[in-house]
Amino acid sequence: MGYDRFNCTIRVTLNGTAFTVNLAGTSAKTYSVGTVDVSAPGYVRVDLQGVTKDGGYFGEVSGLTVTTTAKLQYANDAENFYWSRRGPSVHMGYTVPTNSEYFYNEVTVPVGQDAVGSYFMVAGFSAGYSGIQVRNNNRWILFSVWDADNGGKTTLVSKGAGVVDNTFGGEGTGGQSYLVFDWKAGNTYKFITRIRPDGAGSTLYSAWFFPPESGAWRYIATWKRPSTNTYQSGVHSFLENFVDTKGYLGRRVLFNNQWARSTSGTWSELTAARFTGDATATNAQRMDYAGGVENGQFYLHNCGFFSAYVTLDQTFNRPATGQQPTVNVNTLPTA
Repeated sequence: MGYDRFNCTIRVTLNGTAFTVNLAGTSAKTYSVGTVDVSAPGYVRVDLQGVTKDGGYFGEVSGLTVTTTAKLQYANDAENFYWSRRGPSVHMGYTVPTNSEYFYNEVTVPVGQDAVGSYFMVAGFSAGYSGIQVRNNNRWILFSVWDADNGGKTTLVSKGAGVVDNTFGGEGTGGQSYLVFDWKAGNTYKFITRIRPDGAGSTLYSAWFFPPESGAWRYIATWKRPSTNTYQSGVHSFLENFVDTKGYLGRRVLFNNQWARSTSGTWSELTAARFTGDATATNAQRMDYAGGVENGQFYLHNCGFFSAYVTLDQTFNRPATGQQPTVNVNTLPTA
C-alpha cells in the first residue's frame, strides 16, 4: 500500500467475547487473539472490526488458526469450496401412486426468509423442476425440463403469457421457461405439474402456478422430452442457495397439502416425505440444514450457520388436511 510503517488496532469477537489486537509492520505475521470456552457443539462466530489505524488501511486477514483439544468440524474439501460457500441443499421426497399424472403442492416462504439466491423448488420430478426464485433484481417462477438421457433435445410445445423460454446448462442442457413475477413472502402459492406420455415415444411436461394476488391459475409452459415414456416419478421439493456469496444468509420454506392425481382421475393425499441433502450436507462440509414438520407442514431450512441441524435420511409425516385440490384440471389454461 506504499506505507513505510503500518499500525492498527482491530477488535476480534469470538463467540461473543471481544479481544483487542494490535497489528504492526508490513510483512505477514501470526497474532495471538485469546482463549474462549465453547460449551456446546455448533458453529463458532468470529467477527473482526477495525478500531484505529495510522493510514487508510486495516490490513488483510489470510487465515484463522484454531488450537483446541476438541474435534473440529469445518469445510476442508478445497476442491469444493465453491459449494461450501453456497451452503447445503436439502430436499423432501414424496412417493406418488403408480400412473400419477398430476402433482399438486403449496409453498409459503415466511416473511424475512426470502434471501437473494434462494430457490424454493416446489414441484420437482426425475427430469426437471418448478418453483420460485429470488434473483438479484427480480423474482422468477421457474419451470425446467432436462434433455433426454440419450442426448435428445427437449423442445417447447407452448407457453403462457409473459413467459420467457430458452435453453440452459447446469444439471444438463434442456428447456427452461420462467415468468418474472413479484411473489411475496408470507403468501401461499399453489403449483401443479402434469406429466404424461404423448403416445409417440416422447413425454409432455406441463406446469401451472396459482398466485393469490390474482386468484387464477397461470400457465407456464409445456415441454416435450424425446425418448421418454413416463408419468410422475422422482417427485420432490428442495431448498437451495444458488449464489455463492449469499451462503451466510439463512432461508426457510414451508410445503403443504401435497396431492397426486392418477390417470383415472383419483386424487391421493401425500402425507409422508423423505428428508435428504446434497453432497455438501452428506460430506459434512456445511451442517447448517434442517427439515421436518412444523405446524402441520413440511419445512426446510438452510444456510446462515445455525447449529441445530436435523439428521438426514429420515421420513417425516405431516397430518392429513383432507383438502383435495378444488381445481378442475380439464379447464387449466394452456396459453
